[in-house]
Amino acid sequence: MKIALIGTHGVGKTTLCFDLAARLKRRNVDVDVVREVARRCPLPINQETTVAAQEWILLTQIAWEIEAEAAHETVLCDRSVLDNYSYMVHAAGSQPAWERMFDHWLPTYDLLVHVPMLSRPSYDGVRAVDPGFQEQIDALIEGLITARGLAPLRLDPDRQDDWGADIMERLLPDLEPTLPLFPEDGT
Repeated sequence: MKIALIGTHGVGKTTLCFDLAARLKRRNVDVDVVREVARRCPLPINQETTVAAQEWILLTQIAWEIEAEAAHETVLCDRSVLDNYSYMVHAAGSQPAWERMFDHWLPTYDLLVHVPMLSRPSYDGVRAVDPGFQEQIDALIEGLITARGLAPLRLDPDRQDDWGADIMERLLPDLEPTLPLFPEDGT
C-alpha cells in the first residue's frame, strides 16, 4: 500500500507523516517513509525553481517510491508527484510530456491525503515563506485534483489534533489484522 500526503508547503505534512509512520509501526506494519525530495535537490527550488530542478525532483520522487515499495509492504510519502508537478506548472506552465508521466504515476497511490493550508510557512532554511507563493501552489494542487477527478481524503482543518487518527481510521480496513505493539491510548 502506498499513501501520499499532499498539499502546499508549510502545512504540516512532514510532522503528520512521522506521526502516521509511528502509528503504523505501533500496529506492527512494515512501513517506510519517502521523505520530501525537494530538500535534497542540487538545483534552485521554491520561486527560483527551473524545469530542470523540477524534473530532478519528479524523477527522484518516483525512484525513491519504487525503492521503498520494493522493500516494504507500506510506503508513506511526504509529498507526491501531484505536489511536485504543481511546482513545475508554477515555474513553466503545463508540460505535456510530464503530464503523461504524472497521469501514469498517479494511480500508483492507494490513498492521497490532502493536508489543508492552515498557517503560513515558517523559515527552516529551505522552505519558501512567501504566503502568496504558498497560496499559488495550493491553488495549483486543487486545480490538478479537480482536473483529474481525484478524491483524496481531505483532512478537516478544525480537527488538526485528530488527523493521525482520522487517517488510521481510513486505513484500518486495508491493513492486515495484527495486534498493535503498543495500544493507541498508551495503556
